[in-house]
Amino acid sequence: MKQNVGATDKIIRILLAIVFAALYFTNVVTGTFGIVLLVLAVVFAATALVGFCPLYALFGLNTCPVKKTRS
Repeated sequence: MKQNVGATDKIIRILLAIVFAALYFTNVVTGTFGIVLLVLAVVFAATALVGFCPLYALFGLNTCPVKKTRS
């Protein structure tokens, strides 16, 4: 898998995962919506840690900086 999630994107995903998990575990958000937020938190954390987002690949997006090659 080629990485397609950049550093800033990873930080945002981790922060969102923390917020979503905190909302769920403090019972601020409950029920079906709470479970959806918890699943999103897991997905955001996993894609941030792996550095690959399947939706980015599907739509051809890439937030990684372009690596310069020496010539």
